[in-house]
Amino acid sequence: MARESRFRQIHLDFHTSEHIPSVGQDFDARSFASTLDKARVDSITCFARCHHGWMYFDSEKFPERIHPHLTNRDLLKEQIEACHSYGIRVPIYTTIQWDYYTAMRHPEWRVIGPEGELVGTKPYEAGFYQEICVNTPYRDFIKAHVREILETLPVDGFFFDIVRQQDCSCWYCRQGMLEKGMDPTNQADRLAYNKMVLDDFKLQLSDFVRQYAPDASIFYNAGHIGPYVWESKDAYSHFELESLPSGGWGYMHFPLTVRYARNLGIDCVSHTGKFHTSWGDFHSFKNKAALEFECFRMLALNCKCEIGDQLHPSGKIDQYVYDLIGSVYSQVEKKEPWCREARAIVEVGVFTSEEFTGERVPVATAGAVQMLQEGAYQFDILDSRSNLERYKLLILPDAIKLKPELAAKLDQFVADGGKLIVTGLSGLNPEGTAFALDSLGIRLKDNPTLADDGLPAGGREVGTCLQYVDYILPGEGVGRGLPPTEHAMYLKAVEIEAEPGTEVLADVAASYFDRTGEHFCSHRQTPSSGKVSQPAVVRNGNVIYFAHPIFTIYNKNAPRWCKQLVLNTLELLLGEPLLCHSGPSTTLATINEQPNENRWIVHLLHYVPERRSQEIDIIEDVIPLYNLEVSLKIDEPVKAVTSVPDMQALPFERKDGRLNLILPRLDGHQMIEIAF
Repeated sequence: MARESRFRQIHLDFHTSEHIPSVGQDFDARSFASTLDKARVDSITCFARCHHGWMYFDSEKFPERIHPHLTNRDLLKEQIEACHSYGIRVPIYTTIQWDYYTAMRHPEWRVIGPEGELVGTKPYEAGFYQEICVNTPYRDFIKAHVREILETLPVDGFFFDIVRQQDCSCWYCRQGMLEKGMDPTNQADRLAYNKMVLDDFKLQLSDFVRQYAPDASIFYNAGHIGPYVWESKDAYSHFELESLPSGGWGYMHFPLTVRYARNLGIDCVSHTGKFHTSWGDFHSFKNKAALEFECFRMLALNCKCEIGDQLHPSGKIDQYVYDLIGSVYSQVEKKEPWCREARAIVEVGVFTSEEFTGERVPVATAGAVQMLQEGAYQFDILDSRSNLERYKLLILPDAIKLKPELAAKLDQFVADGGKLIVTGLSGLNPEGTAFALDSLGIRLKDNPTLADDGLPAGGREVGTCLQYVDYILPGEGVGRGLPPTEHAMYLKAVEIEAEPGTEVLADVAASYFDRTGEHFCSHRQTPSSGKVSQPAVVRNGNVIYFAHPIFTIYNKNAPRWCKQLVLNTLELLLGEPLLCHSGPSTTLATINEQPNENRWIVHLLHYVPERRSQEIDIIEDVIPLYNLEVSLKIDEPVKAVTSVPDMQALPFERKDGRLNLILPRLDGHQMIEIAF
């Protein structure tokens, strides 16, 4: 990592059509930089080249690519110099796989789909989303373009945009696959080859940049960070998590992604936007409460802040946008001392099914994240390569099928005293024919119910609406807080039997029949027959298995009883959690530690996204909480408890290995310092 990332960043888009005149005519370098400084911005990513393919600096190598109506050919250079005079960093943006100028003039460099089609925006549709393949001579252009920037401009870093896996069948990719003994007609081979191409592209380009600028920050944006980065991780100086909640990512993408990315050993920054919706939403403003929540949540989850904006084609910076940003970043600045070099304290690890299913936002893992956040548990997101030593309990949500190496790793984790929760199809071998974990204490039933595709119906979304529904009868311990009667499970349980010695914690009650055109009942699912058909939840020592894909169900419908069952199970295995509070489930609570300061920092946030529109969730109001009781499992002596940065001492008591305190008022976000 070149250096620790700054806390208050801007990502400044400037995708500007050639049909707009007088581009940059109103740019004023002093006004630009002073406005950023007043808004407490300490880093801003500015444009060398945009998705339209135009450049915004005085390129001698590619003068034909300079925006035809750019009035000031030193625009980027002036932005950099003005910002540097205020101590503001300026990483440089350039696009990679979207470049309209290049795509129109070099169709032979474009990604070709398996049917021979050019992938991306069609010729007579609006948009510059024509995908370009970096396995073509286009790579030479990129290298020459980057070299010119390095040789002619001050370079703090690079943001390389749109660098992501493609299913490409261009001539260069087909030839490359054949040379490696791969089959171009096989999609799995095409995707595997393209990943090798991208990993090589990133590693080579970063090596090239570091020859000129060893300390430059470097990031490759794919709109997401996931297990795909392992092989090319050395190409990055840090990660930037593009995650605009109103821009298609939603409010669940960021916590899922950052809880994974923060464990990969390099610094994390996250994007949100000043936009009401997403990139390119000119002249719109995010509600202040939403921008606060999105930035303060970044701090709570060990991430630096970055707000997306788009400069008007005139080049004039919008004072009112930066009044909004400054109202939030001035608060971030005061909070930074309690966030710098902080790391999460956790006890639970949740495996991401992204590695196993390829979903960018895996629904099962997202359901687990939502449940655990609502229950105030402290947790990370893991993959098969993660180190498991930090965690007391692991969760395999719904779709984690296990190769022998990972199965052995998990069985050893349990043998060493670790706790495990497995749900749905997780724990099976990759073929789905048997359980790969010896520690589960269950086996598959013979002759399961088959769906129309010929595969077992249990454990997955399949068939028509609510075709396969059964019911759970919660037992006494796992069902605490629930009435002892049937509860609907909207996806069918995996059909299992318990091995001798395995304890059954809850049963499945079958419906009278599956819903089909031949036999159906009422508007939705068939009701319970009252007959127990199999175990629903079983326990074998430190391992608990749910036969239903309970996290997928929660992600889809959020039945409270599903969450209650899982939280009860966590309590059965873990006992008292690290943190609990008296607030509503809309309260987000995290614990970070600053080892150099010998202190913990508890973050408490209460902002409530509402679906006020058809497309996006809205946060408009801050709803304060009063006299919030907070309890922490802490063994070592505590010197002081203080609300920060307002530095108000909070009374506390120690009892039965826990520290208990009351926060008089929570207005959106509050940090509490626990000094040892």
